Amino acid sequence: MSGVHEDGEDPYSHKRYEGFPSGFFDRVDSSADDNFYAQPRMVTHIDDRAIRAVGDLYAELKIGGRVLDLMSSWVSHFVDVPEDLVVLGMNSDELASNPQASSWCRHDLNVDPTIPFSDDCFDAVVCCVSIDYLVRPLEVFSDVHRVVRTGGVFVNSFSNRCFPTKAIRGWGQTDDQGHVAVVGEYYRRTGPWVDLEAQLRTPVGEPGDPLYAVWGYGACLLYTSDAADE
Repeated sequence: MSGVHEDGEDPYSHKRYEGFPSGFFDRVDSSADDNFYAQPRMVTHIDDRAIRAVGDLYAELKIGGRVLDLMSSWVSHFVDVPEDLVVLGMNSDELASNPQASSWCRHDLNVDPTIPFSDDCFDAVVCCVSIDYLVRPLEVFSDVHRVVRTGGVFVNSFSNRCFPTKAIRGWGQTDDQGHVAVVGEYYRRTGPWVDLEAQLRTPVGEPGDPLYAVWGYGACLLYTSDAADE
């Protein structure tokens, strides 16, 4: 299974993953992501209308300050560029070419879902058209909650395009509304996140890539990590 720890521990045996079908987080291509992303791809993965929808959502939510763009690349789609935008992704050339980024960090969340930043250090976190590639999404969502300040927003946007061999099997076996439900479940099983919203951000019935978004705001953690793991 693609998300098994190096020490042999199966993360999907944890209660937090209870209810997800067996093999949901497997991938057709379970080889190292380092190899797949070794060559830079200076392309966009959604059409111009969907890209505008991402930027409009960020502007509507007034995302600013110090922001982390997870699983990022050479573009971040902000209309109003944050004062300090940190981009984290798999390809150094792509990240270094991002004109909106203040700094970048190469890190594979499928190998290590711990985000390499200190607690409460970001005003917002965004992830654009990449959520479908996470093999241990609940650990990543939990760690986003750690690094985002209380009240900070975490936004996930996605469409119906992907690299099919690298997306988790459960994503490929689920329709658009199912994708929204799956991402919403990631929020509900981690956090706590409050004021969850899910929207289709592009017009219904028109040609082009649909752009869906799910977001929520980090709330105070009022219980210990030991209690959360029970």
